Amino acid sequence: MLILQNISYTHPDRELLFSDIHLTINNLDKTALVGNNGAGKSTLLKIIAGELPVSGGQRIVDTPPYYIPQIFGQYNHLSIAQALKIEHQLNALQEILNGNVTEKNYALLNDDWTIEDRCNAALQHWQLDGLNLSQKMGTLSGGQKTKVFLAGITVHQPALILMDEPSNHLDIPGRQQLYDLIQNSRSTLIVVSHDRQLLNLLDTTCELSRNGIKMYGGNYDFYREQKQLESDALNQDIQSKEKALRKAREKERETAERQQKLDSRGKGKQEKAGVAKIMMNTLRNNAENSTAKLKAVHTEKIGGISQELHDLRNTLPGIEKMRFGFDDTALHKGKILFTASDINFGYGDVLLWKKALNFQLTSGERIALKGANGAGKTTLIKLILGNIEPQSGILYRAESRSVYIDQEYSLLDNALNVYEQARQFNSAALQEHEVKIRLHRFLFTKEDWDKPCSALSGGERMRLLLCCLTIDNRPPDIIILDEPTNNLDIQNIEILTAAINEYRGTVIVVSHDAVFLKQLNIEREIVL
Repeated sequence: MLILQNISYTHPDRELLFSDIHLTINNLDKTALVGNNGAGKSTLLKIIAGELPVSGGQRIVDTPPYYIPQIFGQYNHLSIAQALKIEHQLNALQEILNGNVTEKNYALLNDDWTIEDRCNAALQHWQLDGLNLSQKMGTLSGGQKTKVFLAGITVHQPALILMDEPSNHLDIPGRQQLYDLIQNSRSTLIVVSHDRQLLNLLDTTCELSRNGIKMYGGNYDFYREQKQLESDALNQDIQSKEKALRKAREKERETAERQQKLDSRGKGKQEKAGVAKIMMNTLRNNAENSTAKLKAVHTEKIGGISQELHDLRNTLPGIEKMRFGFDDTALHKGKILFTASDINFGYGDVLLWKKALNFQLTSGERIALKGANGAGKTTLIKLILGNIEPQSGILYRAESRSVYIDQEYSLLDNALNVYEQARQFNSAALQEHEVKIRLHRFLFTKEDWDKPCSALSGGERMRLLLCCLTIDNRPPDIIILDEPTNNLDIQNIEILTAAINEYRGTVIVVSHDAVFLKQLNIEREIVL
């Protein structure tokens, strides 16, 4: 069992990340931890793993957690055995088998005589049987590093498993193995992920936000249904407050006009009646005080409603505040953009594809480019973009404008700040205030304009690039997306999905995210 009581965490710069976190996870629970970028999901997972100290509160764990991190760079100098924390056991086993039978070696081995066989079987299960346990982690790809830690589950057989974005670097077969592991596991699981197919395999969803942590008793689809109900209720509250604000302003205006008429009528009567000037001044002052009090009452009421409305609007999800405004491509639907006739490419004398490629791309299509890691997806993208030429076959490219968006959003210049980057795309010569209005549409407020692009999160980089594409008055004919969701949280994936669905042009996508591909309404696949 895991219990978190009143947990808080403050960054070393004394900025509070979260507080008042209360959470109980029972044995065999399978729990998803979701939330926007910056909410503190990875930090909370590290606290549960014991890798970060809490700033306040109490963490109670009755079994050592097995932690699979999102980033593996800190393990690059270690061997696979060291990263899995089994080096001493393996060395002790080898020493005993070589005849060095000592009490120290027996203590290190801890009666785990099958440790080496279990390691090799686990690595083989994850298609890592070609690796040596003494091999450095720094020599492995991102997917291989993830698989090493997934193999460690079989080696250690932990009762509590913590996973931070475990599907990030896995190809489709690797993701399927991960899904099978999660479904069949008899361990307690806590998983941070933006992979919605994975999240639907978990029984409970916990949302971490600035308001604390909230538990929803169901999988991700159930959570989304509940969030939609909350959103509908919130929008209803906003509409009610907007109506109340209009009525309050109308009432204020009507009262002011009525009071003005009464004051004017009263003054006329007093003058006709010959009321003394000193008495008229007293009556006028009384009338003005009465009017001021009425105005103050209405101002206070309107101010209160306005503040409530402002607070409600601030709780709206980012996607509901955004306005994309993409211009359509000038190309007519169905225009042939690219034709490949028996093309192939190679590095040296070895050709990349066993069978030469034959296909055609036409304007307005939505295509998924699929294949295992190393199948040549990136090479084909370079051929489509015209960055390289095929070594054999015939290739036709029509004149068109393409935009290539990778998972790092590297079209952005890290040397610029947010406003400078937007201005770089301002081919339409928009005025400064118009550029800033566009930035605001994509949730970049005045406080963000001077922020360097290098300091932006994955979601912020994605939103800034989409904003820049709307500022540029030359809409792309083709948008190529290469694993664009890898560094995004779910909210930003939904923003990207909505933006691409609004775009009227050709879309080519490389992605292992089945839900993302489905929501983009992919029409056909090119499988390598």
